Amino acid sequence: MSTETMSTVGMWSTAFVHVSCILAIMIFNGGITIYMLRKVLGHLHLRLGPTELGPAGIAQLIPDILKLLVKEDRHPNRTDYWLYCLAPAMVFMPVLAAYAALPFSETLIAADIHLGLLMTLGFVSLVPLGVFAAGYASRNKYALIGAMRAIGGSISYEIPLILACVVPVMLAGSLNLREIVLAQQASIWFVIPALPSAIIFFICALMETGQVPFDMAESESELISGFSTEYSAMRFGFMYLAEFSGNFVMAAIMVSLFLGGWTLPFVPDAIAAPIAPVIFVAKCYLIIFCFMVVRGTLSRYRVDQFAALGFKKLIPITLIWTLVFAIGFKVFTMWGGGA
Repeated sequence: MSTETMSTVGMWSTAFVHVSCILAIMIFNGGITIYMLRKVLGHLHLRLGPTELGPAGIAQLIPDILKLLVKEDRHPNRTDYWLYCLAPAMVFMPVLAAYAALPFSETLIAADIHLGLLMTLGFVSLVPLGVFAAGYASRNKYALIGAMRAIGGSISYEIPLILACVVPVMLAGSLNLREIVLAQQASIWFVIPALPSAIIFFICALMETGQVPFDMAESESELISGFSTEYSAMRFGFMYLAEFSGNFVMAAIMVSLFLGGWTLPFVPDAIAAPIAPVIFVAKCYLIIFCFMVVRGTLSRYRVDQFAALGFKKLIPITLIWTLVFAIGFKVFTMWGGGA
């Protein structure tokens, strides 16, 4: 076997291992977050089933998973069949790809590239295409309305979401998530100018992940579940898993940009380094817990309130804050002798 062939085989083997690990993380994370959601909402809403069924409520997770695995897979007769079948993959695959650049530690990164943040946000922004495909292919007017609601929300909230990332990128001078984390480790004052952006990012992440009060894809007044109404069994399961995995991706981006990633303040590297992935995942689940608390506490926005918050408030506020910070940062660097 030639050297070039061996190199190609090694490259594909490495890629296969990375994809397998990411897929395993997604499945494991899906189970954990479903269990968390049942427990958190169970306690907030005083639902005894999720909190008392089995040891620590763990038995509630088993029927949730079995229901998706054994349920009959049916579809309406008038669907656009091929697009209907392709839509779950169009929702699932971008979220799977978004895991690649997440820095679980300084060395534990599937794809440590210079444009890691841009790549991750780019893949996340592809999810609405799958959402629209699912709603359109179902040939159900309520599913299509739910899809359009979800897409409208994504468009209006992705703008402030991306702008909120500009401040930590300017502070770190890089789009590489690992380098942004290391920049926070180098300066504890990183968090102060980034705090307003972190608050905006958190609000927009609730919309991107379809959480209350911004889950406009759901249409409970019509007793449907939005764009996924006509999906069942594992077709729905892929969308369900993508939703929970999207929560983790958004939480991981927020942890990397604003919460120091795998590092801990005032803790030496010699102590934190061996448990860096554990620290990173624990921070992510803390953010997911906050998502769930908001979900179980607030009521839904009306469509007009939802659009007004995104277009009339968050976008102008984020633009003004980013402009003010950019000017102040440039003046500070010039005054301090920087470029």
